[in-house]
Parts: sequence; structure tokens; C-alpha cells
Amino acid sequence: MSTGQLAGASVQSAKSSGTTRVTDDRGRGRRAGRRGAMARQQSRDFYLCVAPWALGFLGLTLYPLGYALWLSLTNSDGISGNASFIGLDNYRELLSDPVTRETLVRTGVFVAVVVPLGIIAGLALAVLLNRPIRGRGIFRTLLYLPAVFPPVGAAMAFKMIFDRDAGAANGLLGFADINPISWLTDPYARYVLMMLTLWACGNAMIISLAGLQDMPKELHEAARLDGASAWQAFRKITIPLLSPVIFFQVITGVIGALQSATPLLLAANPGTSGVTTVPQGDYLYMINVFAQYLAYGRFGYASALLWVLFAVILVITAVIYKLSSGAVFYSFEPEAKK
Repeated sequence: MSTGQLAGASVQSAKSSGTTRVTDDRGRGRRAGRRGAMARQQSRDFYLCVAPWALGFLGLTLYPLGYALWLSLTNSDGISGNASFIGLDNYRELLSDPVTRETLVRTGVFVAVVVPLGIIAGLALAVLLNRPIRGRGIFRTLLYLPAVFPPVGAAMAFKMIFDRDAGAANGLLGFADINPISWLTDPYARYVLMMLTLWACGNAMIISLAGLQDMPKELHEAARLDGASAWQAFRKITIPLLSPVIFFQVITGVIGALQSATPLLLAANPGTSGVTTVPQGDYLYMINVFAQYLAYGRFGYASALLWVLFAVILVITAVIYKLSSGAVFYSFEPEAKK
């Protein structure tokens, strides 16, 4: 091949490679454009999906919180609209209010009794129903039903059961020639409230049952081969493996019990109404909040009470988390920090 032919071939090859590069650049540009359009479409889809939650959070959570915080700094009565800014006066008053202190202490005692008993009752039922007994599915359903029963209906049912004149509880006492008891007044009202709370321990039972069924059976079999008793295996194997479940129940149980307001449905005697008739033993912190809102019309003071309860729940939750650091055993080790 002559020198001219070689030069022509080189020029033709250069033109072909240049055309190929242009084609490749155009292809890469089109692919990048498609990826960009797809990313923008995914972003729009994402924001459309989270928009209902975001609007609900802003309108039903963030705005009410901010408005309640503003109310707690005013003397609003919730009706006239003539609220004036008073700063921290509501918080100073509640710190010196003996009724608020008494209700907070009473609520603390209620939480300290109900939460452990509820967890223990749920765990005991879960252990029984985890055994291979006949009809355990039916028993699980029956024991869980109270947990899904409407709270208002449950409270009204307990009110009828423990009615002094026509209640089933005093009817049973009558067979034993025991005088009727005024269950819904002091000092018995607090015990009725605790029974109502523990009656719905089906949630704790289901959660504990799920934890028991997730345990590896090999550990208990090895413990039996080593000669461990049932109690030793329960204490040394079952409880440590269930500690995350128990920890979860403690947190949720404390938060729920601190916000308990069911005594409102058990408070009134026949022929009376209103939160002011709540027995002293059932006059918990949230009942005081309802009374300040509805009976006394002190929206500012009641909002301050709610914000103090929010702070108390945060502190108690932080303390429980701190104390649980050496008592909760997880089935996986957290990743070491790099």
C-alpha cells in the first residue's frame, strides 16, 4: 500500500472514531437525561406519598403543641378569647399547688403498682399459653379480647358490675352474708380502677408470647440436659432473652399509665355528673387536667399541666433507658464504632 493510501485510511479511521465518539456522547447524554427525569419523578412521588402524613403532622401534632404551649403562657379561659400573656405564672402556680402535687404523687403510685402487675400478669398468661395444651388458640383469643374491647364500654361494664345496689360483685357477697360495699367510692375506688387496668393485660400477653415463641429451643434443651430446673431455666434463660420485650412494655406501660383518664367513667355516683365527683383515690393527674379544662375553664393552667406531664414523661423515659443499659440483653451485638 502506498503512502497516499495509508494517509487516506488514517483519515477515514479518524472520521469513523470521531463519529463513534459523538454517537457515544449523545447516548450518554440521553441516558443521563432519562436518569435525571426518573430521579425527578421519584422525588415527586416521594413528596406526594409523604404529603398526607406531613400535613397531618403539621395540622394535628405540631400546631396543637405550639398552640398549647402558647396557652400555657396565658390566662385563657377557652371561651371569651380575651387571653393575656402572663409568662410563667401558670408554671409557678402549679409548682406550689397542693392539689397538683397530690395528683402527681397519686399517679406515681398508680403507675408503680399497675405497670409491674400488668407485665407480670401478661408474662404469666403467655407462659401458660405457650405450652402444648388442647384448645390454646381459643384461650388466647378469649384472654386477648378484653384488650380490644372499647375502653368506654369496659369502664361502663365495670361500673355496672361494682354498683352498690345492683352490681354483680355485691350480689356475690350477698351469698356469703357480707354487707354491700360501695366499690365506686373511697377507699375502694382505686382498687376497681386497678382491676379495670389489669383486666386488659392481653396486649402484654401477646407481646410476651411472641417473645417466647421467638426463643431458640436449643437453649432450654441444653439447660435440661445440664440438670437445670424449670425455675432456673426460666430465670437464667427466659427472662434475659425476654428483657428487650419487657423493656418495651415498661416504657409503653409507664407512658400509658401516666396519661390514664379512665376514672372519669367510674367517678360519678348515681344521679351526679362531672369530673368534680371523682373519688379522691381516683383523682389522678389527668383528671386534674380535665377538671381545669372543663369544670373550671382554666385553659392556660391546664395546658401548663400537660406540658409538665410531657416533661415528666421525657425524664422518666430517659431514666429508664439509662437504668436498662446493663439489664437488657439483645440477641445481636451493636456494631463497633469505626
